[in-house]
Amino acid sequence: MGTALVTVPMAMTIPDLVEVQKQYPDWQMELVDGSIVIMGPSDFASEEIGTRLSTFLNVWVIPRRLGRVAGSSAGFILPTLTEEAGETNGEPRNLRAPDVSYVRADRLRRSKRDFVELVPDLAVEIKSKTDSIKKLREKIQMFLELGAVGILIDPDKLTLTVYRLKQEPVVLRDGDTLTLPDLLPDWELLISDLWPPEF
Repeated sequence: MGTALVTVPMAMTIPDLVEVQKQYPDWQMELVDGSIVIMGPSDFASEEIGTRLSTFLNVWVIPRRLGRVAGSSAGFILPTLTEEAGETNGEPRNLRAPDVSYVRADRLRRSKRDFVELVPDLAVEIKSKTDSIKKLREKIQMFLELGAVGILIDPDKLTLTVYRLKQEPVVLRDGDTLTLPDLLPDWELLISDLWPPEF
């Protein structure tokens, strides 16, 4: 998703966000620590990369009934972290939407016509033309601290970086293969297959 257009710095809650979305149904919004962040559209190449990744994941996940793959509009209600202890305080205040996400079947047995109150097993961010790498890393770090595996795709550098809590990031490039054995045993993806082809 593109860079935030506007941040509304007020102590907002999920119900407040829902009311704002009713007034502006075409806007994509996230709730970050009580502030509404309005997201801009992504550039075409970044969105195509996200669609390609979702396709490759779904081709593996769907026939094996492993879980659910979602795109950039799927909202996850997340707990906040206490800064000192790194533990959740039980009050879900953040509503975030990774560009691509995966949730194991045993954690979400039925899809919902609402936001889901859980942390995805995999959260992927794709740098759009106007995105800040620093902000994307911060978003991924938040998902890591809540238990997810994170991936940051940078189309400008043709890299895919895998993040896991308390581990060094692993940077993959063309010629490398992405595997996620803890989430998707035996699944493999050539990094070069992510990039939009030329016709």
